[in-house]
Amino acid sequence: MLGDAADCAGRFPLLIKLLDAQDTLSLQVHPPASVAPELGGEPKTEMWYIADAQPDAGLFVGLKQGVDRARLRARHRGWHRGGVRAPRAGEMGDAMFLPSGRLHAIGAGLVIFEIQQNSDTTYRVFDWNRVGLDGKPRELHVAQSLASIDFNDFEPPPITSAYSRNPSFKLRYIVDHPLFTVNGCQVKRAGASTSAAPARRSSGCYADAWCCRARGRKSASPPGQFVLLPACLERTAVVAETQVEFLQAEPGATG
Repeated sequence: MLGDAADCAGRFPLLIKLLDAQDTLSLQVHPPASVAPELGGEPKTEMWYIADAQPDAGLFVGLKQGVDRARLRARHRGWHRGGVRAPRAGEMGDAMFLPSGRLHAIGAGLVIFEIQQNSDTTYRVFDWNRVGLDGKPRELHVAQSLASIDFNDFEPPPITSAYSRNPSFKLRYIVDHPLFTVNGCQVKRAGASTSAAPARRSSGCYADAWCCRARGRKSASPPGQFVLLPACLERTAVVAETQVEFLQAEPGATG
């Protein structure tokens, strides 16, 4: 299934999620590899791709200019005022890379593909003064967050790559990282297809429908569904039933 990415500590190397944020999610950070062991956690690098967005939706990513550790420590119950940058407007097709240590939150009204290193350590920096089911404020991981945040990471820009000009099959390079690569694909007309060489990939469809054909079998993928293409396949044909867009993710050399 995984080919040369098989050495991944006994678990699948990536987590691939579809998030429908109907409320603003908590402000979070994941620990970098340099501090994760001493905090008892795991590093997590990830990326976001916006599949749909309400007009007023936004992303919170990175620190405001000039914010330092002491300022955040003093205002840990009000980091949305004193530390996190103002929300960046989010539109369909926008992408953001989130290395471990980068402060981030997803605003309400966004549907996002989240592709990430397979780990399960998240520190809650701030939760917008919400309370849990018990009526008490949700736990914040202040000490772990302060140890994990990259305090040189100010207002990072979104990914600005564009699609190629191929009239039938367009490709957009979004993330090329040792942990994973992610590309956007557009098939511009019904019946157009392309063939992929052997690789282990997971593809997620976010507009219209398409299918994969390999070894005489066909797997359909409507919007919001995923297809896993194992490394053992010789070739895979991607066939559009209509004009279609999808993401293609692949674990990297260290994934």
